[in-house]
Amino acid sequence: MISLCVPATTGNVGPGFDSLGLAFSLYAHFGFEKLPAGKLEFEGCAEEYCNEENLAVQAFRATERALGVEPSGIGLKIATDVPVSRGLGSSATLLAAGAYAANALNGGNLAPVDLLNITTRIEGHPDNLAPALLGGLCASVVLESEVVCVRYPVHERLRFVALIPDFPLSTSLARRALPDAYSRKDAVFNLSRTGVLIRALESGDRGLIRVALDDRLHQPFRAKLIRGFDTVQTAALDLGAEAMIISGSGPTLLAVTDQARAEAFAREIERRLRPLGDGWRAIEMSVDKTGTHIES
Repeated sequence: MISLCVPATTGNVGPGFDSLGLAFSLYAHFGFEKLPAGKLEFEGCAEEYCNEENLAVQAFRATERALGVEPSGIGLKIATDVPVSRGLGSSATLLAAGAYAANALNGGNLAPVDLLNITTRIEGHPDNLAPALLGGLCASVVLESEVVCVRYPVHERLRFVALIPDFPLSTSLARRALPDAYSRKDAVFNLSRTGVLIRALESGDRGLIRVALDDRLHQPFRAKLIRGFDTVQTAALDLGAEAMIISGSGPTLLAVTDQARAEAFAREIERRLRPLGDGWRAIEMSVDKTGTHIES
């Protein structure tokens, strides 16, 4: 038996569409054990996912193939605080856990970048998987089917408050909301802010964060799919957030603040959003620096 902890993540951070991802101090916990071949046992998992199509099982199997070992049976226990279909990387937690567990239970010969490549082939993009596996702020590029990933530090005082509604938003619907082409002006708008954002998060510079956490490639189109977006954004900025962005493809929204103000901010914005309905709740998070790891 191996017990793993995997952080929640966000992709599409500000101008970093399909490239930048962040890991947070909100976690999914997994237990894996090898069973006799052909046997699958699940605990804490919806019945419809208790099969070989489960993303954790898919990643486990893909990693077994990469290691050249015979497929084993799998016992899988899940206890997660990461909400499903809310833009906080629930799929990435499953994939990261499955790949990490298969590697650890079969000798641990694969490096983290190998696990990132294996899981990206399943998911299709690495922006959530990189921080889920490695922690921190990650910029990723897929080059000829191989992922190139660079990890950056994030200032200790920064906090991210996840504003999570009761309703889901499917990734496929959020993808369909995007245009097929963008203007040069909008492309330059995002590109010019991406480098600034990396420095802003590293330094914790509030002014730079306000400038850099802006986007024209996905947020204007997906905001229309999130009930109450304008009201939530107005409330967040009114309460002193440096910026508010869509987490991944939504519907969760992320308000950026600091350690000194985060607790009071979360409490007050929950109160202000109550009249909206939709069960908006606020969760204060710091940046996870560790990524997927074995729990003692």
